[in-house]
Amino acid sequence: MFVDASALVAILTDESARDALLDRIDRDAGPITSALAIFETVAALARKKAQSVTDARAQIEESLAVSGIRVVPLAEAEGSASLDAFERFGKGRGHPARLNMGDCFAYACARVHGVPLLFVGDDFARTDIASALA
Repeated sequence: MFVDASALVAILTDESARDALLDRIDRDAGPITSALAIFETVAALARKKAQSVTDARAQIEESLAVSGIRVVPLAEAEGSASLDAFERFGKGRGHPARLNMGDCFAYACARVHGVPLLFVGDDFARTDIASALA
């Protein structure tokens, strides 16, 4: 399962979906995320919690270690798949999902690794990606 930044932010800001997300991560044999999702999470935490980037980074690093979420590299396959996702679902492409760059890479990582996507919100629900909560 690929863990999107939206799920990580929901967990670390104690949103209502927190417990369900943590339970799903605990039940997965090998949850993964990417450096881009970590970047998005740190930026969101720093903004939402008015904390330093250093503190937000430490918070996500601890959470990844405790949860057993492994960071996978972004390579050519993910780059190509992210462009495919942008073509189909990206902002400005006329699709209601309106995925941004980070979303396109999360979609691509899930596709390339053949795993469902753990996310919060309705943007990915408007695509054909399998939800880890389904």
